[in-house]
Amino acid sequence: MKEDFLYTGRQNNFYGGKMKRIATLLLLASLILAGSVSLFAHPAADIGRPVETGNVDLVLLHTNDHHGTVLPRGDRGGLAERATFIRSVREQNPHVLILDGGDMNTGTALSNMFGGTADFLAYNMMGYDAMVFGNHEFNEGMARMERQMALAEFAMFSSNVRRADGGFLGDRQYLIKEYNGVRVGIFTISTLRTLIVSNPDRSLSFINEIDAARDVVNILRNRERVDVVIGLVHMGTIKESDIHITSQELAAAVPGIDIIVDGHSHTYMEAPLRVGNTYIVSAHERGGVVGQGTLRIQNRRLVAFDWAPVEIVGFAPDNRVSAMLDPFIELADLSLREVVGEASSTFVFGNRETRFQETALGNMINDGNVWFFRDVFGQQIDFAFHNGGNMRAELPQGPLTRENILTVLPFENNLYIVSMYGRDLIELFNFMATIPQGAGGFPQFSREVRLTLDVPNQRMSNITIGGAPIDPNRIYRFCTNDFLLTGGDGYTVLAERSMDVYNTSLLLSYVVIEYIRSQGGVISPVVDGRMNVIGGATPF
Repeated sequence: MKEDFLYTGRQNNFYGGKMKRIATLLLLASLILAGSVSLFAHPAADIGRPVETGNVDLVLLHTNDHHGTVLPRGDRGGLAERATFIRSVREQNPHVLILDGGDMNTGTALSNMFGGTADFLAYNMMGYDAMVFGNHEFNEGMARMERQMALAEFAMFSSNVRRADGGFLGDRQYLIKEYNGVRVGIFTISTLRTLIVSNPDRSLSFINEIDAARDVVNILRNRERVDVVIGLVHMGTIKESDIHITSQELAAAVPGIDIIVDGHSHTYMEAPLRVGNTYIVSAHERGGVVGQGTLRIQNRRLVAFDWAPVEIVGFAPDNRVSAMLDPFIELADLSLREVVGEASSTFVFGNRETRFQETALGNMINDGNVWFFRDVFGQQIDFAFHNGGNMRAELPQGPLTRENILTVLPFENNLYIVSMYGRDLIELFNFMATIPQGAGGFPQFSREVRLTLDVPNQRMSNITIGGAPIDPNRIYRFCTNDFLLTGGDGYTVLAERSMDVYNTSLLLSYVVIEYIRSQGGVISPVVDGRMNVIGGATPF
């Protein structure tokens, strides 16, 4: 083992008096790992070196935006299930290249608790060859990045991010793999959106994506004389702002790239995009899909690329990977009983009060969002809001466990930060005024918002944000959840008018737990008049 299994950063306080239990379970996991590399080795690897002909059918497998999804979501994905699929491909093909387009981190509690350790160990066992740093790899600072790089038994680097000493992050600018005499060069690019949506260490410097790619492709083609160039990038196919460079733009600007394996936008594809002579592929998100393509190379030239998405559904979990994951899962299950804080009084839910009026529960959740993204992520954010139907139970007075929080917030809602012009924001608030009391879309706000809701006349007035009326020409930035952002509960104006959309890939429940801890572990219910309801019903 390269590192301790247990992540000791901000996300994990769950080991106090349980160290013997943890040590035993994690020692078991380390023993299980012994000999795991051979699990995925193709039998042909031991027969001898093949004749180098310059002709090869190379199978490319790739994933992206894993986001800590260790276990299946419904019937899709799962690391152990993905391992079974990868092993089946290896058994049928002597030449397999496995790549990941970044954002391994930030997602489920199971992964967050151990700082991604279980995920990296599973990737090692599956035999990944390379991964690019996604923006979420930069969320927790250099200490975690260094720990994960040490843990990874595959190349993990960015060709456009330099350390203070001038070296590239991951200690390489590119990777060269050779198959039957064919040299395949791999470079990686991390989006400069990272500087806006994450919190990279100040010692790191980012090079423009196009400039960095031109430089490394030139090196690979003209100095290293590779036969095939693959760009493994975390850039996305959806333009998030005017200065955001997408994979399509990279392909158009930099000749000499045969294939771009993309991440960041969670794009689902049924066939590759084609920009000039460059193929662009992406495998959706969270391991539910693995991209599989065959590079047909003849006389050291790529002559065809046959690609399709493979849904990870119906694959039995691999026994060895499952055995490695079991201790982590058991500890995570125990963590549901972990006390994360205390409520000085009950946060009343009553008869679904969050769908009728301002509530202490809604206030705390939204205030916690603003605190997290301002103080932890360093984001400029004006307010937060969520639908009252997202909140499902009271928080009882006394000690609060993870299970209590997940009972209040049972949906696996990802948090998004988005921008909107004030004139569109006014339209959004006008829509909120039409939502009947008792409906799940009834809003709850953070303390920056003040307004009066006239229920009989379906009108909001006296709206202020940060103490000032909404400026129609100003751009506001706020936090909400993925359900509303896609038009859920009728929020089509939010889906249609939002700009500069950033998927934090953080669960609402996780952020609330972090907020409770930040308050010294004790929270108190507060209703402060941020939403004055006139003429409405009372939820008895």
